[in-house]
Amino acid sequence: FLLTERHISIQTKLEGLEMLVDLNGAGRKSCPLCPEEKFKACYSHKLRRHLQNLHWKVYVEFEGRKMKHVDTLHSPHRPVKHVAHYHCVVCSVTIARKTDMISHLKRHVNKGETEASYSGAYEIMKELGTNVQLLPNHTTPQKSDTYFNRKMKTNRQLVFCSLAVLAEERNPLECLDAFGATGIMGLQWAKHLRNAVKVTITDISDTCVKMIKENCQLNHIRVDGGSRGPRGPDGASVEVEGVPIAAVEVAKMDANVIMHLRPFDYIHLDPFGTAVNYLDAAFRNVRNLGIISVTSTDTGSLYSKSPNVTLRHYGCHIVRTEYYKELAARMVIATVARAAARCNKGIEVLLAVALEHFVLVVVRVLRGPTQADESAKKLRKLVHCQWCEERVFLKLGNMINVYTLPCNCHGSLPGKTAVQLGPLWSGPLFNTGFLRRMLSAAVQHSMDDIQPLVKTLICESECTTLKSLVHGPSALTNQVECGVVIKTLQNLILGLFSAGKRKTGEESGNVVKKLKSDASLEHPPFYYSIHRHSIRGMNMPKLNKFLQYLTEAGFRVSRTHFDPTGVRTDATLEQFKSVLTKYSVPTYATATQTSVSTEKTV
Repeated sequence: FLLTERHISIQTKLEGLEMLVDLNGAGRKSCPLCPEEKFKACYSHKLRRHLQNLHWKVYVEFEGRKMKHVDTLHSPHRPVKHVAHYHCVVCSVTIARKTDMISHLKRHVNKGETEASYSGAYEIMKELGTNVQLLPNHTTPQKSDTYFNRKMKTNRQLVFCSLAVLAEERNPLECLDAFGATGIMGLQWAKHLRNAVKVTITDISDTCVKMIKENCQLNHIRVDGGSRGPRGPDGASVEVEGVPIAAVEVAKMDANVIMHLRPFDYIHLDPFGTAVNYLDAAFRNVRNLGIISVTSTDTGSLYSKSPNVTLRHYGCHIVRTEYYKELAARMVIATVARAAARCNKGIEVLLAVALEHFVLVVVRVLRGPTQADESAKKLRKLVHCQWCEERVFLKLGNMINVYTLPCNCHGSLPGKTAVQLGPLWSGPLFNTGFLRRMLSAAVQHSMDDIQPLVKTLICESECTTLKSLVHGPSALTNQVECGVVIKTLQNLILGLFSAGKRKTGEESGNVVKKLKSDASLEHPPFYYSIHRHSIRGMNMPKLNKFLQYLTEAGFRVSRTHFDPTGVRTDATLEQFKSVLTKYSVPTYATATQTSVSTEKTV
């Protein structure tokens, strides 16, 4: 009834509305937009006047479409409620007042949602060679509709590269996209990695599950249970028009339920908001040395805008700082580490990215209470000075006093200036070897958009600005190095899992040690913003020049993806400021030099 009301209430001409009731016919007729209890059946001349005065004259026009005032919102399964309302032609929302409807439509216009996005057919979108059809209201969905965010393309590509690296270590992988929505992520895995992965896509919504299955057909991907496509001489699927090139399993199931029921090698969690409700189930059945990637989009609580929600979800106390994005990443990792420890598992952080719209954390699972204890020891409190923003992690067992921070704000200013934040993850945020292999996967699959980001992460993980560490003397040399590392890891993993036998704890520990040796020297935590600590009346040097000056002073330095003006360094804030002051030029001196050069030119 609601769907029928929506279609009959959107007309372009009054004659179209009158044709719905055949006013030229004989006998009494009822209004198509009003219930019989409110407007009883009458003759044509009276019904025509009713349609014109009550419905047509109060229309709201948008892009050539006129929305009439539907006089009731009713259903045969519930009591009649006389609520006059409008139906939006862009999304499925119903609004009572005309002024509210006009404001609602203006918001659609500001977002660029015009007639092209709400035409009768589905919108087809292509990303990474994968086609998905989207509902007309995919940007402003109701709870029962599917949601697709174009701004999360970077997130999807980073997750894909991390899965591709794991697929080179063990084969085939059982991987789970726990929140499918349109199924774009799982379909990309299946289409590009083929037989290296066994993809399972789940969602709790019937509409999403139906959409995922339709998108599988759109990409010639077989839904589990269908016919198997032809194979090549190496056993790989062969792409033939109309024949499935890969297979995925699509299930309507809650994410917690399927993670409790089945083990997986790779699990990706990307709910709407925080993922803390799903971490315990994820670590319960994930296989040893498997990977869990967590995408958190609750930026309000992660970026210190809602401290009460932060405390409720993550059990952390934080304040707004210049390094708030890295603070958010370390807070998510700390929550992940606690969930892993409850299942007697430890974690190795492979990747942590915090951008405007999301925080992505990718960790490798290390089974055993010893690994869990090692990870738990890296959860520490952070002492932060609210005046100069100097910060330092508390060591285990240390007493807290005013001299914990290296700054002198506690002595030169009245009152207390330092606060305790956390507990937070104090270990490294990146694994250099893993990032290099991700870069190789990005090049292999033509992901040009994220290659600069991954290169920045590699420099950040080693805390260096040397471009040769990223690019190498040539692309061929870089690929050979990556191939050697991959081959070594494959031998290690195959030795661990061959013959289907579980190795002893000593052998597993040796594998873990060899994997950890792939990581570089631990990078210093946090970063300083060069603009935050600039000196009044002084012109700062260019950022790249300043990095060179810090390196010449004997400090490790690099740029950071968390902040384009940030500098990651092992120097204290006092040392950072001293180098910045040394190479800054007074403003009046710069003006004098400019005037002198102008005179010479004249």
